[in-house]
Amino acid sequence: MIVVTGGAGFIGSNLVRALNARGKEDILVVDDLTDGEKFRNLSDCRIMDYWDIGELDVFLRSDRDFPLEVEAVFHQGACTDTTNTDGRFMMENNFRYSKQLLHYCLDRLIPCIYASSASVYGVSRRFEEEAGIEAPLNVYGYSKFLFDEYARRQRRGTKSQVVGLRYFNVYGRGEQHKRAMASVVFQFNRQLLIGGEVKLFRGSGGFGDGGQRRDFVHVDDVVAVNLWCLDHPEVTGIFNVGTGRSRSFNEVARILIDWHGRGEITYIDFPEHLQGNYQSFTEADIRALRQAGYTESFLDLEEGARRYLGWLNRDAA
Repeated sequence: MIVVTGGAGFIGSNLVRALNARGKEDILVVDDLTDGEKFRNLSDCRIMDYWDIGELDVFLRSDRDFPLEVEAVFHQGACTDTTNTDGRFMMENNFRYSKQLLHYCLDRLIPCIYASSASVYGVSRRFEEEAGIEAPLNVYGYSKFLFDEYARRQRRGTKSQVVGLRYFNVYGRGEQHKRAMASVVFQFNRQLLIGGEVKLFRGSGGFGDGGQRRDFVHVDDVVAVNLWCLDHPEVTGIFNVGTGRSRSFNEVARILIDWHGRGEITYIDFPEHLQGNYQSFTEADIRALRQAGYTESFLDLEEGARRYLGWLNRDAA
């Protein structure tokens, strides 16, 4: 059995689908379906069982074993709203649950592959998986950073695989429920369909209008790295997951405008509530992942966006 927390979410559901493609159906999905629309992400997936996050919490506190042997745990579940300032809620969801699950895995030598985030780097221009250079800008980033630090300490001296994957700006199928937290590819596509224009922030963080740069990585590549870790139980540690190349928001907008064959760019004032809390630049340093043995290439933004836009607009064609 494979456990996927956050399995009805964006990356989690794509991971379940990829496991199905490998012939794996003995999958336990753990999630919170308070937002019932997320069920759509699982509607074409084959799973063995579904647990609410509350069920998992009770189970982990009981110190019992799962009814079936667990091959691996993919811990993708978290509150990913970077604008949520409820620190108590964020730490409960992203830190305490993660600690409980990690200890369950460590005690039973179960591989634990979990989702971290590039948000731990804050405004740093260094993106290496080194302790001491992280500087999160919000409580979401702090919750991820704190668990990375905790996992670093706990995995010392253990034979169990523990892998933290620091996702950069992921885009692709299954993110529609994230609304304001969905990728800019999703947001810009929606803006073009509704109003025929893409709205970009004016200059900030030393970058010109629409010149802020992020490392945009397709969800298929993120899933591929997760599965590679499953296939290589000797690999352990924290790794960046991105293309290694930053692209500007202007570039993203032009790719979408070219795909649709219409639209224009409009620049709007940088939001006051994001002042001092915004990553204007991210670019994954993926040397550690390469040194660990991952050799697959990453989709460039042009190809990845075309692939996603074809799926996203299939009903509008």
